[in-house]
Amino acid sequence: MKYLFGFIGCGNMGGALISAVTKAAPRGAVAVYDTDKSKADYTVREYSAVAADIKTVVSESKFVVLGVKPQVIFECIGGIKEYLSPESIVISMAAGVSVSAIKDAVGSLGVIRIMPNLPAALGEGIILYTVSGVSEGDEADFVRYFTPCGYVDKIEESKIDAASAITGCGPAFVYIFAEALADAAVECGIPRDKAVEYVAGTLCGAGRMIQKYKTPATLKDAVCSAGGTTIAGVHALERAGLRAAAMDAVVAAYEKTLKLSKNK
Repeated sequence: MKYLFGFIGCGNMGGALISAVTKAAPRGAVAVYDTDKSKADYTVREYSAVAADIKTVVSESKFVVLGVKPQVIFECIGGIKEYLSPESIVISMAAGVSVSAIKDAVGSLGVIRIMPNLPAALGEGIILYTVSGVSEGDEADFVRYFTPCGYVDKIEESKIDAASAITGCGPAFVYIFAEALADAAVECGIPRDKAVEYVAGTLCGAGRMIQKYKTPATLKDAVCSAGGTTIAGVHALERAGLRAAAMDAVVAAYEKTLKLSKNK
């Protein structure tokens, strides 16, 4: 086949994946198509991808990545099914749409369901995936080419929706928290650019410590000295219900995914 990857859709998430995959794939091995030509043109300029018509992208690509919303994925498959090669592997990133549902739509082709997140654009993302009808060699190729996105982790499909409520939706929750911290710093007299830089560095450093020590509660206690400033701030967060609000956000995202899957 002419291309390793063919992307249908170059939106935020599709663009994030394209930017990472092109780092591992040979130049010219990634083809893209989007109904919005400006998005495809931007992707070509930024990531050394190749723009092509939808028939070429689908028929000439080993891995066909469907970067479309869950509400239209089956319409999309219906429009491209005749172009799929018997050797093609379909990759879906549609929330709430199971591997079995995709398999029913594409027939005997191998299917990989992924749930990526936006930091994949910087190589700091998490890609959850599950497979059906894919050989070990093709799965290994998928992992190799997606590794520049960040952490690629295989997970049981029964767990992928719950996990993606954190990995996929979580960045938005973190951005809201980061914005609030920066706003508070500005209110306390810190210039906006400095406030944002301090917040970003603090969150990155704290995240790396969680990765290393696996004990967020213990790490929190280590910052909270007796009668100190941090424990006063923690008290304010607890009084405002931050912990419960964060839990509610993840559960709400998960429940929405379940509703999407029931509507398929």
